[in-house]
Amino acid sequence: MTVSTHVLDAALGRPVPGLGIRLEHDGAVTQAQTDADGRVASLPTPGNGVYRLVFDLGDRAGFYPEVVIAFRVTDPAAHYHVPLLLSPFAYSTYRGS
Repeated sequence: MTVSTHVLDAALGRPVPGLGIRLEHDGAVTQAQTDADGRVASLPTPGNGVYRLVFDLGDRAGFYPEVVIAFRVTDPAAHYHVPLLLSPFAYSTYRGS
């Protein structure tokens, strides 16, 4: 089972490279950084439970210094893709494929 993400700046219409991301679960933390296409292709997960993706935006998104997305893993065989779309005063996410 893996988790991936893709961060896009909706106001500029482009990916967000070099963004620090943490995946947290039961006290364990995995850190990564988005690539040139704004993606982290694979974050390993140990199993079912509630996970938190923490996006360290700093000054990149204006109003929000970080975004935290909590989600539940229920199928250990599945891949979970959690995109983040940013704009200066809003963000959105969804379960991708």
